[in-house]
Amino acid sequence: MAESTLRIGLVLPDVMGTYGDGGNALILRQRARMRGIDAEIVSITLNDPVPESLDVYTLGGAEDYAQRLATRHLLQYPGLQRAAERGAPVLAICAAIQVLGHWYETNTGERVDGISMFDLTTSPQSKRSIGEIVTTPLLDGLTDQLTGFENHGGATTLGPDARPFARVVHGDGNATADRSEGVVQGSVIGTYMHGPALARNPQLADYLLAKATGTTLAPLDIAEVAQLRTERLAAGARRARDERARERQR
Repeated sequence: MAESTLRIGLVLPDVMGTYGDGGNALILRQRARMRGIDAEIVSITLNDPVPESLDVYTLGGAEDYAQRLATRHLLQYPGLQRAAERGAPVLAICAAIQVLGHWYETNTGERVDGISMFDLTTSPQSKRSIGEIVTTPLLDGLTDQLTGFENHGGATTLGPDARPFARVVHGDGNATADRSEGVVQGSVIGTYMHGPALARNPQLADYLLAKATGTTLAPLDIAEVAQLRTERLAAGARRARDERARERQR
């Protein structure tokens, strides 16, 4: 492996890989290679310590029991925390937000500690959030609307050291009154958007790559990606129309 190889950490895909979130690492690798940047994915399972020396990290969604396994592993091997402390970019999807928070509460009322990388807590919603979501980014450097598919039962409340990643246009996001979606704290980004998120949102993928490489990236013009974005933005608008129609019928 060349010294200049971009190393993409795919963290615990054996327990944190719901809804194809592992595809985020594939998107980062492909978009790097299309620019002539050598890149490889380092898969980190429950059998491996988490290295702190990688360039960028991704974590996916999971169910309750898998979240507990992930939490224990990340506490035992705190390479992810150390990487974030030095400014390595990290993308956490859905349940990974909860694992990286202070605590989350299960549907049975049990409070489970996280690893406190995010200043946030998560409690059960009365109604699960399922469907297409469209948001407006609040992170400097991002201008395009973001799309994803949300499927979560938690409502996430941010503390003073965290800030929202985006503001909801269609959908639920963090399921809070301020219509916030996701979280940003230091170099770590969390979002409830599956999809995979980076396949749907190339500007976000390039933001992470630019942070990981420390370079300005030339744009990529990929017709299929533009078509996917158009379709998914329209799907988010349809969800909003359908929800308004149901409200009128009540």
